[in-house]
Formats: sequence, structure tokens, C-alpha cells
Amino acid sequence: MKIIITLTAALLAPLALLAQEKKGPYESDFDLPGSRAEVYKTIGDVKLKIYIYEPKGHKARANRPAIVFFFGGGWTGGTPKQFQEHCRYLASKGMVAMAADYRVASRQGTKPFHCVRDGKSAVRWIRQNAKRLGVDPNRVAAGGGSAGGHVAASTGTLPKHDEPGEDMKISSVPNAMVLYNPVLITAEAKGLKTFGGDRLERLKKRLGVEDPTTLSPYHNIRKGLPSSLVIHGRGDTTVPFLTAEMFVKQSVKAGLRSELDGYDDMPHGFFNLGRYDNKMFLATVTRMHEFLKSLGYMKGKPTVDRFLKRLAKGK
Repeated sequence: MKIIITLTAALLAPLALLAQEKKGPYESDFDLPGSRAEVYKTIGDVKLKIYIYEPKGHKARANRPAIVFFFGGGWTGGTPKQFQEHCRYLASKGMVAMAADYRVASRQGTKPFHCVRDGKSAVRWIRQNAKRLGVDPNRVAAGGGSAGGHVAASTGTLPKHDEPGEDMKISSVPNAMVLYNPVLITAEAKGLKTFGGDRLERLKKRLGVEDPTTLSPYHNIRKGLPSSLVIHGRGDTTVPFLTAEMFVKQSVKAGLRSELDGYDDMPHGFFNLGRYDNKMFLATVTRMHEFLKSLGYMKGKPTVDRFLKRLAKGK
């Protein structure tokens, strides 16, 4: 018996306007207060920035754990601003937290495999510059939501899709992953008909690869991969909760540490700041704190409630 899992048009349906390539050079320039920006990748006339939040008094010799977040938006849009408050909170707790821009269809006319290449480049850049950034290269986490969750999960699972020409001696695989309602399955699996019918053909076109399994974190689970926390709403109709369950089940079966935090009745994107009176932001960031603390990346108890109070006062 096969289980049918479908993703909504928000992730699958190509839009005509998105096929248009942005003309002229591109350099991301988003307003993320409290951060400083560096270009982590130049490809053609595109310069991609990473927005860095540092703990107070941070020095290059600090050797702190780091995390980089990738925004959601169906591989077609979105901005690094989505995770700016996650970054600010983690920086206040001693981590170097970053939000990376990456190429998307609406700005560069790209495919999801380009997004994955950029995600891998960001992780590699952090390691390559770890000493200058004051980062421990052995404690680099990747996080993200929805399509950005797919990018983060891909950095930790996919053996292919590194950017050609980069120094492959420097690993693009993070040491841990924090994934918010991520896309984890992009191909048919045994006993699991993920998309069905001609939708799979459309997805292959959308992904930009002949073999969707090469872009499917679920299909590339094996021993030795990073620990992961998956945060997902049980009421998600965009990326069904069952996909997260399958990913975590398969990860545990492979001997990996993988945890799933499910939230009853919660839809796609429920974790974002400003939704549900920030109760879900509080709950999910607290859970992320506990997970990262268990890995030795953070100390102390979560103080997300106090962070939200300061945020409400404009601090």
C-alpha cells in the first residue's frame, strides 16, 4: 500500500514571471539591523551576502559555535530577514549567528539545485574564514525554513551539488541542522509515492535535475551525517507532517541523532515571528536552544520570553 503525499502549488507550480532572469549585476542589500554583511560568494555578476550577528564583545580568538539560516520562499523568493530575530537571540546567548542570501528564481531565474549550491558555499565559507570570524569550524550548524529548510538539510545530507571550482578539501557539511517545516522528500520512495502522476515530471523540471533523488535529503540519509532537529506543524498542508516523520524515522534507523518536534494543528510557517501572538516563536526557539545546548553549542537556560519583551520595547 502506497501513501500519497502532495505539496501545494506554492512549492510546485512554476510561475511564468519567475523564468525571467534579472538583468544586470546583483548584490544583495537587505536591511538587517544589528548585523554586519560580507559577500560570501560571487558567481558571474551575482554577489551574495551573509548577514552576521555577533555576541557582545566578540573577538576573532573567541572560537564560538556558529549557525547559518536559509530563508523560505519556495526557492523562488524570500529574504534573509526571516531569521533575523532567531539570529539576534542566538547571538545574545553566545553564538555567531548568520542569515545568508542565496539565488532564487524571482531574482536570478535559478533552479533549486542552485539554491543548494549556494547553501553549501555558505557553510564552506564559514569554515574557510572561521579563524577570522572567531568561529569554531567543528561547531557550525545550518538552519532554515520550508525551501530554506531544504537548503539547510541538503547541506547536511547531499553528496552532490557543491559549487564547481570551490575548495572541496573544506567541508560544506554542517555539524548540526535545525529544520523548520522543511522540504525533505523530492522524489518517489519505496512505499511512499511522494508526488504521483505527472507531478513528478513537473517537479523534475522545477528542481532542474534529471534525478530528483540527488536533491532529496530523505534519499541520501546514511551513517555519519549531522544531528538534526525537525520542527513541524501537524496541520501543515504545504509540506505534510508525514514527510518529516519519514525523514526522522529513516535517520534514526541509520543510527543518527534526529529529533522531531510536532505541533498540533499548526500550519506551514507557524514558527515565524508575529504569528500566534509569538507563542509559537517562543516555543520553537526555546526548543532550538535546548537542542543546541545539548550539543554543547550554548549554555544556560532559554530566555526567549525576555528576548520577546525587549523586542516589544524596541530594544
